[in-house]
Amino acid sequence: MNTENLREYCISKPGVTESFPFGGDALVFKVGGKMFALLATESQPTTINLKCDPEQAAQLREEHAAVTPGYHMNKKHWNTIMIDGRVRSADIQKWIDHSYELVRKSLPKAIQADLI
Repeated sequence: MNTENLREYCISKPGVTESFPFGGDALVFKVGGKMFALLATESQPTTINLKCDPEQAAQLREEHAAVTPGYHMNKKHWNTIMIDGRVRSADIQKWIDHSYELVRKSLPKAIQADLI
């Protein structure tokens, strides 16, 4: 999975916006105004930060060398995934889905209803 594939997958979700609030190399994806993914577009290898259930976050770090505590994020709730071929694209997409859903479910019901 490359940077453009990651971007396209994230932006395809209902209600997602993208911006560069931290500078030109950190593409942020939000749903309902809340971040669910941060794509480091200029890092080598590319990395993506994703929100994650704390227990699952710890488990993923144990199972995958390419998954580390979220860089510059709350390390209990965020993971950084190196996009270097060690993690299957299907797993990365599943983790993006999980991050999106965690954030979407935390939004007020009225905003959630607009995302369907």
